[in-house]
Amino acid sequence: MKIRILIVSAFLLCSFTNLKAQTSKEQQIKMAVLAAPAGEREGAHVFGFNEKGEMVTLREGTNNFVVRADNPFQEGFEVVSYPKDVEPFMKRGRDLRAEGKNRGEILQMREEEMMKGTLQKPNYGSTLAIYYGANANYNAEEDKLEGGKFRYVIYTPLATAETTGLPERPNGKGHPWVMFPGLYRAHIMITPPDEN
Repeated sequence: MKIRILIVSAFLLCSFTNLKAQTSKEQQIKMAVLAAPAGEREGAHVFGFNEKGEMVTLREGTNNFVVRADNPFQEGFEVVSYPKDVEPFMKRGRDLRAEGKNRGEILQMREEEMMKGTLQKPNYGSTLAIYYGANANYNAEEDKLEGGKFRYVIYTPLATAETTGLPERPNGKGHPWVMFPGLYRAHIMITPPDEN
């Protein structure tokens, strides 16, 4: 019985992954721009994924925004948006991940490189918007994500609780707080509470 359940679960997971992996370039672009401010969506640079799961440019940008499509080879849904000055920081993380570095190594290496001045740090106040949902569904007809919600990262290099007036842990649901205080990767985290 357990083996049968495992086989069915594996089949469903493969089917889900294959279904998501078949997302067209146009669909990826439509979903990716949902993370960007409405007035910036048309000109945003769009990264997406090819059939091998490699991140590629789907559309060149004409404004200051970069968006990344949902990875069809991963469960859940997540698209992101950020200004161009954050891209060197993001690209360095992708490159290090491709080299086999783990999360801790990536954080440390980027921090050291920003400290030395060999890696451009995000500008103070640059915002990463993450539109996500573990069980979210994209409604193509209405061009919206059902069950999705936003989380925001506002980059504040070297910021602390003292310099921002914010705590190092959220005071409650949806409250902003400073993550990695005193480091170049410091940022203000804002996760709005669920509406229901």
